[in-house]
Amino acid sequence: MRIIIDAMGGDNAPDSIVSGAVKAAESIPGLELILVGRGEAVLESLKKFGHSEVPKNIEIVNASDLITQNDDPTSSIREKKDASMVVALNLLRNGGGDALLSAGNTGALLTGATLIVKRIKGIRRAALAPVLPSSDGARIIIDVGANIECTPEMLLQFAAMGLCYAKGVLAKPNPRCSLLNIGAEEEKGTPLYVETYKLLQASGLNFAGNIEARDFYTSDTDVVVCDGFSGNVLLKSMEGMALYLLSELKSAIYSSALSKLGGLLIQGSLAELKKNMDYNEIGGSVLLGISKPVVKAHGSSNSKAIFSAIKQAVTMTESGLIADITAFAARDAG
Repeated sequence: MRIIIDAMGGDNAPDSIVSGAVKAAESIPGLELILVGRGEAVLESLKKFGHSEVPKNIEIVNASDLITQNDDPTSSIREKKDASMVVALNLLRNGGGDALLSAGNTGALLTGATLIVKRIKGIRRAALAPVLPSSDGARIIIDVGANIECTPEMLLQFAAMGLCYAKGVLAKPNPRCSLLNIGAEEEKGTPLYVETYKLLQASGLNFAGNIEARDFYTSDTDVVVCDGFSGNVLLKSMEGMALYLLSELKSAIYSSALSKLGGLLIQGSLAELKKNMDYNEIGGSVLLGISKPVVKAHGSSNSKAIFSAIKQAVTMTESGLIADITAFAARDAG
């Protein structure tokens, strides 16, 4: 399997990208990686991590330019033809690899994937779908920022794509979806959500009704559906709260000698809790609706997050998820 990686994307590129890639290349059997970026910078990073020569299962494709986080998504994709992200997307489109990973500009990746790689026929919009921890292991939220304004038909497709992901990648045998809303009653919310509820109820999908944000972690749903604005606010709120709670817990443990002793007794459990809440363990958000697998890693990803995102790209590719979504879109069109 060949994974194409935008080596210049993200706050810590290329070092964190190269470090995570080297770890993946050394530990995942049959994996080949293509690092796209400024060749000299990538080679220097490889040397930092003990490789005076390029490993046999890693290839470097030179790209002289890069897209920054401040660049306009559409104009940068159209004008920066030799940017690492654009070169990587063209490689994916032309069959140079099986999947693509980037920690770069989210808007540019969405625009580039749509314009260059193309959406699956019949899918109205691609959507970002991160996997988050929950009481039963994992939960998908879709969309978290790719589409600020949505239609009920788009949210219906998001639900179907999320269910395909939950079943094919997370191995949930009969996943359920819910609609993020301000109350459980079907008449709650804006006209967008009232109409979406009706569509989901009549769709034949395994729809469990509305869900409030406070129930995200504890409900028995597998896919939470929302527009990109609401999803992004929810995601960032959860990230901030997780960091705050871990910080406060650490302060409480170190506040006295007695609490320090108690902290030692629960050290293993705290480490497991931190691991479950760490996005670096998950990798990134899958861009669902694109005709080939695309994974968006967090902009501040470290090498562990990149390694996790590479594993995520491998699992997504092996799962047949694209074929499942394609089959749904064909049925929906019919």
